[in-house]
Amino acid sequence: MIEASISVGSAEDLVLLLGTKDQHLRQIRGMIPAKISTRDGKVVLQGDESAVIQAKAVLEELRAVIAKQGPLDSEQVAQIVHRITGNGADVSPNAPPIDIRAGRKIRPRTPGQGDYVKAIRTHDLVICVGPAGTGKTYLAVATAVEALRDQSIRKIVLVRPAVEAGESLGFLPGDMQAKINPYLRPLQDALREMIDHEQVRRYMEDDVIEVAPLAYMRGRTLNNAFIIMDEAQNTTVGQMKMFLTRLGEGSKMVVSGDTSQVDLPHHAKSGLVDALHRLEGVKGVAAVHLSGSDIVRHRLVQDIVRAYEEGPNG
Repeated sequence: MIEASISVGSAEDLVLLLGTKDQHLRQIRGMIPAKISTRDGKVVLQGDESAVIQAKAVLEELRAVIAKQGPLDSEQVAQIVHRITGNGADVSPNAPPIDIRAGRKIRPRTPGQGDYVKAIRTHDLVICVGPAGTGKTYLAVATAVEALRDQSIRKIVLVRPAVEAGESLGFLPGDMQAKINPYLRPLQDALREMIDHEQVRRYMEDDVIEVAPLAYMRGRTLNNAFIIMDEAQNTTVGQMKMFLTRLGEGSKMVVSGDTSQVDLPHHAKSGLVDALHRLEGVKGVAAVHLSGSDIVRHRLVQDIVRAYEEGPNG
């Protein structure tokens, strides 16, 4: 919980900023999970760091627009809130942008995301948990692409457990690629957003980038590689141990997942949950917990996640 404030000035300026009968204030409160109040000619903001930073950015942008064009309507306020909270505003002071190619940088958009990128850059193993839409996979892939570009690693390995197929994939029809593609598509999609499709194809042909199910990691040691496992909540304890021990010299590893979305058989313990507790305090290992305030998909996703967390009677 943090607090910040914005000095407004006159009562007239306050009405312009917050709207007649606090119309804009109520609108912003409904879109950003921060406590917003007025005190002694100031707007006071309280809440999680990311929410306060976003609310302050919105109010400062509103002031700037009002200074240029006068009073705003509710649609204009909504557009400003959406732009700052959901369409690329860089609100994280914690990590520099990720340089994935000439002229293209990806910026962490919340303090939690900034902490995540910083942890990846400073640790050999990072375990990240959080709900859908918090950028767990996307930022890990971006950081891997940056590492490949600056030649600090030689290979990117993207891994996902195929729990729906019993992990062996042996009972699915078609050749190997046809079997694994549905389970690896989210990783491939993230990759192709950052690298030209033809370049991705060449990297895969040259084994510079490998996208594979978890079962194919058994018995290997991966040196000078950036290894990412997505959907790690769907590993067993044994599978997680197998994966983590693939880490070789000069390599980094990122393990990400959502502990509320475990699809394992009811009696099986999630390897992700186990690893979080088992590896706590181990030097070189960082654990990052992202939350609903780090969601950067459509603005409704944050509200949807919160509604499910609170339950049907929340």
